[in-house]
Amino acid sequence: MALWTLHGDGKLKPGEVVAPDERLSWGKTIGLGAQHVVAMFGATFVFPLLMGLNPQLAVMMSGVATLIFLLVVQGRVPSYLGSSASFVGVATAIYGAGGNPADVTGAMLWVGVLLFMVGIIIHFAGSRVIHRALPPVVTGAVVMLIGFNLAPVVAGTYWPQDQWIALFVMIVVVVLSVGVKGFIGRIAIFLSLVIGYVASWLADVLTGPITSYSPAAGEATTHPRVDWSGVASANWIGFPPLTDLTTWKFNAATNVVGIHGPHFNVAFALIALPVVIALIAENTGHVKAVAEMTGANLDQDMGRAIAADGIGSVVATAVGAGPTTTYAENIGVMAATRVYSTAAYVVAALVAILFGFSPKFGAIVSATPGGVLGGITVVLYGMIGLLGAKIWKENGVDFGNPINLVPVSAGIIIGIGDVSLVFSPQFELSGIALGTIVTVAVYHLAHALAPKELRDAAGGTVLIVDEPGIWTDEDDGPAKR
Repeated sequence: MALWTLHGDGKLKPGEVVAPDERLSWGKTIGLGAQHVVAMFGATFVFPLLMGLNPQLAVMMSGVATLIFLLVVQGRVPSYLGSSASFVGVATAIYGAGGNPADVTGAMLWVGVLLFMVGIIIHFAGSRVIHRALPPVVTGAVVMLIGFNLAPVVAGTYWPQDQWIALFVMIVVVVLSVGVKGFIGRIAIFLSLVIGYVASWLADVLTGPITSYSPAAGEATTHPRVDWSGVASANWIGFPPLTDLTTWKFNAATNVVGIHGPHFNVAFALIALPVVIALIAENTGHVKAVAEMTGANLDQDMGRAIAADGIGSVVATAVGAGPTTTYAENIGVMAATRVYSTAAYVVAALVAILFGFSPKFGAIVSATPGGVLGGITVVLYGMIGLLGAKIWKENGVDFGNPINLVPVSAGIIIGIGDVSLVFSPQFELSGIALGTIVTVAVYHLAHALAPKELRDAAGGTVLIVDEPGIWTDEDDGPAKR
């Protein structure tokens, strides 16, 4: 029996949706898989560098973790597992306390173990555990702040590198996504990257280097938009080296840390473990977003998805890579293409693993001009955030009720504004983690304190999608319209 059924004749007609257990022709599926690689590659490559870990190894293990995830969820939840941004602050704190990469990966491994345990509990206790803790008003807020929290990355890192190329690529994304029918429109993001890459090269040829913000230098410098010096020096085939951490010194600019075993330190683990709160919320929000897009009831898969992310993180950190998480960037790609086939994710995972064996191809993708990424991400990240609003709309969340309005207002501003709460020089909560905690905790506090008439008006029933057009009331089967 085939793993995926062919969607129609293997082609995609306007308005059609490709389900997770379907696929297009293999040629088109490979193209979509490549687009998923492009969407995840920048963050999966950059975050390990910021954490003092090897980006080549991280890309390879992201592919391995994605295959594990798809196997555990039995292909029902299309998602890509890439490097998690939630741990950058953790790594910085551990290095500041005298730790090394082995201490970082050791602390992060325990987060993966805890995440796996939480997933098991949710799987056996039922999705109502998540329903009660994270009703639609909360899950919508979490999805929204996850997407919009990425806005400063666009505004502060990508867009300033080349604002005119970014604006041009943004327009290309819009034109190809909306104005072009058929498969070309569905791979608009990938084509926009290629077009933007070529446009940046032409700008270098015609106008010379640009003077703008450079992430590597941390200030404005004069540099070419397309810099292939790293591509020229990279080997075609290579494997991350084994690293002797007794002689290794952290240097983010010349990072060469490779495969190494984790080292377990209780104090460092305590710094990292609170991040599991953000990962649970992030995974829950992502699964809810996928459910909204696919029209499938994925509540019974919530525990599997969270546990699978935990397993992927454990496997990745065990060999010296960073932990993984489901990627909002790839959910944005699905929102744009309406192709939810897990076959495309298998292709993306295999390509990522191959990238892990080829520093040359990794260097080509990582050399994508920042302005090009700015034009793409300004659309993608906004789409992710607006999926949260879609959850509110489809579930009829009433923001005229202060029980819903007040907690969500606070949480979203904290998450988007990257507000921080400092407990000590070694530990703080900020951004997505703090915004999620505030949203969840303050919502339940407001619900407990509010008079009965407000609680009744707010509604306690959790609506989920059973299949397109049919809603269910928790786990009690199809509800009447």
